[in-house]
Amino acid sequence: MATAAEHHHPELETIMDPVPTSPLLTLTAPAPFADETSCQCQAPHEKLTIAQARLGTPVDRPVRVYADGIFDLFHSGHARALMQAKTLFPNSYLLVGVCSDDLTHKFKGFTVMNETERYEALRHCRYVDEVIRDAPWTLTPEFLEKHKIDFVAHDDIPYSSAGSDDVYKHIKEAGMFVPTQRTEGISTSDIITRIVRDYDVYARRNLQRGYTAKELNVSFINEKKYRFQNQVDKMKEKVKNVEEKSKEFVYKVEEKSHDLIQKWEEKSREFIGNFLELFGPDGAWKQMFQERSGRMLQALSPRQSPTSSPTRGRSPSRSPSPTFPWLPNKTSPPSSPKAASASISSMSEGDEDEK
Repeated sequence: MATAAEHHHPELETIMDPVPTSPLLTLTAPAPFADETSCQCQAPHEKLTIAQARLGTPVDRPVRVYADGIFDLFHSGHARALMQAKTLFPNSYLLVGVCSDDLTHKFKGFTVMNETERYEALRHCRYVDEVIRDAPWTLTPEFLEKHKIDFVAHDDIPYSSAGSDDVYKHIKEAGMFVPTQRTEGISTSDIITRIVRDYDVYARRNLQRGYTAKELNVSFINEKKYRFQNQVDKMKEKVKNVEEKSKEFVYKVEEKSHDLIQKWEEKSREFIGNFLELFGPDGAWKQMFQERSGRMLQALSPRQSPTSSPTRGRSPSRSPSPTFPWLPNKTSPPSSPKAASASISSMSEGDEDEK
């Protein structure tokens, strides 16, 4: 059977915590500010060890964990650090301190976001139960007692500032420090470095979006240069679009030409086949021509009459006509149409002589 520890959900424990002010606000509304609400811890604030806190004691109140920082350009690295601080113990209440602009500019440097923007960014993080504005740079016993803080969560790398090698040194010595892990590859300094490196790109983009050169702190010459570069980029984009459309058109023409050539080849092969079938050496036209030629020759050169056919009667007193070698034989069939004609002519003359 599964134990309660196997189904542990820190967010649900915050909802089920019997604290007067409902922590449901952390999931449905921004986290409250510390100076706008009373302290959440009603029981006597007894000092806890880390071992006791990991066991989920005391049962009558959550373990109050404090995390502080600048939180400029709030990003996923900040959120992951707060998530770790929130889930350090089974039942915890996360207070987040945010330093003001005056302290930050004095000890660290200028920020991109002002303090109000940084406060609001923390209020909308799901792991934050309460936000402390104008948090101190160095934690004092009075501050820890005022907010009933049990433990302080931060990465374990020594944080040197305000003349100290590690501003959390006294917290570590008191046994109140719990380390979290930094998220590599993302930080406020990395984001600012990207902006500085690509400053021209962002300046040109914002000029194109309608920001003025004064708002961007851009000189007159740089403004003209950026606007000219924007025009050049637009022309490049148009040329690129024309080239892509031209390539697409050429591809379609080539595809259409290929189809036309393929159909032309098919039709050509079909035409040549039909031509050879009609006019080739063994084609239908040759056979038809031979058949017609045979019929014409047969009509012009009829076959010889049979010998048994009756002959024209002659008078017995007529003597046979003399034989002349230069005349054709009447009984032999003519070898050609001209011979047949000559034979018929000679026969007519002989008949006239006889008459």
